[in-house]
Amino acid sequence: MIPLSILDLAPIVEGGDAAQAFKSSADLARHAEALGYNRYWLAEHHNFPGIASAATAVVIGHVAAATTTIRIGAGGVMLPNHAPLVIAEQFGTLATLFPGRIDLGLGRAPGTDMLTAQALRRSLAPGDADSFPNDVAELIRYFEPEQEGQRVRAVPGVGTKVPVWILGSSTYGAQLAAMMGLPYAFASHFAPADLDHAIAVYRDRFTPSKFLDRPYVMPGLNVTAAETDKDARLLFSSVQQAVVNLRTGRPGKLPPPVEGYEDRLGDPERGILDHALSCAVVGSPATVKAGLEAFLARTGADELMITGQIFDHAARLRSFEIVAQAAGLKAQ
Repeated sequence: MIPLSILDLAPIVEGGDAAQAFKSSADLARHAEALGYNRYWLAEHHNFPGIASAATAVVIGHVAAATTTIRIGAGGVMLPNHAPLVIAEQFGTLATLFPGRIDLGLGRAPGTDMLTAQALRRSLAPGDADSFPNDVAELIRYFEPEQEGQRVRAVPGVGTKVPVWILGSSTYGAQLAAMMGLPYAFASHFAPADLDHAIAVYRDRFTPSKFLDRPYVMPGLNVTAAETDKDARLLFSSVQQAVVNLRTGRPGKLPPPVEGYEDRLGDPERGILDHALSCAVVGSPATVKAGLEAFLARTGADELMITGQIFDHAARLRSFEIVAQAAGLKAQ
């Protein structure tokens, strides 16, 4: 089996708070490290009551300090919300504190609603998002060794060569990653529609670079595992509720599981789930093993990014343990 990694949204559960979410994230990262996972990424989202990782670089530092070997990174930082120099300084600092362990995935979306995006950026002027390729290139330059006559530098940051990934849910990111010769992570865990096309575009158009000599793709996959298929489906109802609530304008904290949740849904809600969560494996160890193998056969991925929002922390730890065992990861 190829390397497996984890994407954590630092979920805030109903009845819980951000402090509990941060504690759980650090605990899950330690667990993942012991199980043999390759990376542990956190995502930038804003104004979501159920996601605690808005200050992504700060949370990455918290998780990196709680672990020793696993790579920690952003999946991702939404670059249009920030000046490239600021992100270079943040991740240059992280790379200095935790050498050889920090990744930086970059996305073009705001990671929030438009009103909040305006509060973050102070401007949504036309062309802001179109500057993304130039901003990525500028950010990468800040991680390179200092050039003679260079007047603006990231301190810390210069010379750290933090690995940069392009994230995407469409062919735009695939084309950019291919053009720049960067690794590509696809957000199929919540936007799977263009998965196959985007991967094909990335591989077909990839240009070797000083970063990579061949394409490297890591798609996201929802996985909820338990001892039985029935138990796993019950646990999965939490993220199903969260997705329906979000897509119908009612974002909230991660709710507890509900028995028979899908049976209560109408056609619009079922359509939401069929669209957003079609890349999901839910079930017992045997079901998970078969699902991982099928997804890998479909995508030919070089690495899989597993995400699993589960209300009960102990059940979440067990889910990622089952996934690791099903994939044949070697515990450390």
